[in-house]
Amino acid sequence: QVQLVESGGGSVQAGGSLRLSCAASGYIYRNYRGVCMGWFRQAPGKEREGVTIISSNGVTTYADSVKGRFTISKDNNKKTLNLQMNSLKPEDTATYYCAAGLLNCALVPGSVGYWGQGTQVTVSS
Repeated sequence: QVQLVESGGGSVQAGGSLRLSCAASGYIYRNYRGVCMGWFRQAPGKEREGVTIISSNGVTTYADSVKGRFTISKDNNKKTLNLQMNSLKPEDTATYYCAAGLLNCALVPGSVGYWGQGTQVTVSS
């Protein structure tokens, strides 16, 4: 069984920062070093979109909308995935999902093998 549990969401004013974390258990926990993981988000009325991914060898990919503001990191010892979000904008408001087991490690929702339950991020202007 795979479980991904996100934490760290909340409300912040534009220009502020938040840090999301994702704790893995089960299959992902046992094979953590070899798994591609990432963050996706979904705003109300919009499709789920890729935010950032990190491959098993540490290569990162970011959506253009978050480049230079968001940073993904993976702690293979603690088995946690983190997302540091700086200079937040109202358009970053969404439910953020931790994802693991991405086919071909692509920033595409359809490639995701496992999802977390999501954590809400709200940025006010």
